[in-house]
Amino acid sequence: MLNQNFGVDSPNQVWLSDSTELTYGVNNKYKVRLSGVLDLYGRRLLSYNLSATETSAAEIEVFQRAFEASGDVHPLVHTDRGSAYTSGALNNLLGRYNVTRSMSRPRTPYDNAPMARWWNEFKLRWMASPSTSKDLRRACKTV
Repeated sequence: MLNQNFGVDSPNQVWLSDSTELTYGVNNKYKVRLSGVLDLYGRRLLSYNLSATETSAAEIEVFQRAFEASGDVHPLVHTDRGSAYTSGALNNLLGRYNVTRSMSRPRTPYDNAPMARWWNEFKLRWMASPSTSKDLRRACKTV
């Protein structure tokens, strides 16, 4: 549904969501998943969640935080077709908020390009090779 239409004129019209892997520690020995919800207007991260792996529970948590922070909104929510985003539990949660769902077509990641760019910028600007999980969490809070 998004169809690479990134021109929004007010907050909470379109939310994008995805997760990315972060590494930390000596030789980047440890890995975690950072999930986020991005408001396409202003490219602002509304919420994030750190978890061991990408799961529907992690995505539910990040969306609950986004709705708590944003109030009574009903955005178009765009994600990829990963198992965490196609789970019944996540879709039930989003249904309770009366959102319109949008998912990238198979092998067409371009609809989520602003989210991918946000992750890239985050890693380049804020992730200065954290050595501990505490350093990693501190870097995430600066967003």
